[in-house]
Amino acid sequence: MRLFYFYPILLFSLKSNAQNSNANPSQKEAQQKIVDEYVHNCAKNYSFYQMSELQECLDAGLKKDPTIAYLWQQKAMPLFKMKKYEAGMVFCNKAVEHDAQRWLSYRAFIKCIFAKTYREAIVDFEKCKEMAGNSYEMDHTYNFYIALSHLQLNEFVKAEEIFKTDIAEQIDSRGEAHFLDLFYYGITLYEQKKWEEAIEEFEKAIAQYESFSDAKVYKAFCLGRLGQEQGANDLLLEAKTDAKNGYTINEDNMIHEVYPYKVKW
Repeated sequence: MRLFYFYPILLFSLKSNAQNSNANPSQKEAQQKIVDEYVHNCAKNYSFYQMSELQECLDAGLKKDPTIAYLWQQKAMPLFKMKKYEAGMVFCNKAVEHDAQRWLSYRAFIKCIFAKTYREAIVDFEKCKEMAGNSYEMDHTYNFYIALSHLQLNEFVKAEEIFKTDIAEQIDSRGEAHFLDLFYYGITLYEQKKWEEAIEEFEKAIAQYESFSDAKVYKAFCLGRLGQEQGANDLLLEAKTDAKNGYTINEDNMIHEVYPYKVKW
């Protein structure tokens, strides 16, 4: 039985990603036809709770053309969402093998946010920078993920250095840095007991995202360390209300994975 109402949680990639980056026009046309038939008219009718049917659609497409990187990525994606990281990475590696230009940064993102193999994520993102400079994956720069990986490896000084540089580059090119960069930059300072400096970064993040409960919590921790207990307690109460109202780290993939340093109430 097909459960069509599960479709919104599939998050299938757009058609623009369907053909290999290095394919010629005739190859792209042929690949798109296969993708339309076996992804958009077959696999997308199933959720990752119907894994066998979904995978059968994709396998049928790969029998037609095993070089279509997008089909390999689509086989990997539902496994990642079911937290079967090693199983999914087998297929994700095949996607990178056939189209590194498109899928290497995606694999690096998965390693950082989903699988949490941070040293491998750093290696992949460094390769991405060699190919395309400090570009973006899932709304954040490659350096953001590299710095986050160092943070998760307790390499706080290295993480601080990369976040600081990345934030400066974002401000120079876009006028402001993403509030999540500011938050994690603050965390690197917090972990080094640089309380006043950390507060400055948390305040910058809150200035962009006024109800950012997690930033308020860590700012409160810093205030407490500085002896400002009343201010810390007041801010914690405010943060708790914000968190109850759903104002936390708001990345799209939070539905599948908890981001580092998210406060658990």
